[in-house]
Amino acid sequence: MNLIATNLKGCFLLEPNIIKDERGYFMESFNEKTFQKEIGIDIHFVQDNQSFSSQGVLRGLHYQVGNNAQSKLIRVLTGEILDVAVDIRPNSKTFGSYITEVLSAENQKQIFIPAGFAHGFLVLSETATLFYKCDKFYNKESEGGIIYNDPTLNIDWGTETTNWIISEKDKNLPTLDQAKEI
Repeated sequence: MNLIATNLKGCFLLEPNIIKDERGYFMESFNEKTFQKEIGIDIHFVQDNQSFSSQGVLRGLHYQVGNNAQSKLIRVLTGEILDVAVDIRPNSKTFGSYITEVLSAENQKQIFIPAGFAHGFLVLSETATLFYKCDKFYNKESEGGIIYNDPTLNIDWGTETTNWIISEKDKNLPTLDQAKEI
């Protein structure tokens, strides 16, 4: 596994070692011992989530607060997405900064998003299946979110917004300055 640090402290891209031959390929998608050694923190994932979405679906920006703040390890099983991680840690030097990365079944990249970040994605392919591990269980009362088009964040989603499919809940999320604190 090739670990690539991003400009947001604690947020990493992971590129797996893929062994290909005439039969197809093999890769180790997760190994807790290797992961903890590379990331440099002791983390245990307790919940796996999977979502399926159609082209143009935008989900996010979501996070959990307090003792339920989640770290996530995200990958795409089918299709392609633009993944977004936003640093919302109040005392962070990169508070309000974000990164985007195209994750796909083809490139097999993963992204580790630590607690204290909001997360969202936009489906670029006809459909996409997203899989992610969380280190804390989901807790509805700890749910937080930031509107995808927050003018302060000014996220470049890479496409026009005319055909996006966004839930009513996500359309009504607060801006960063009005959102729940981590």
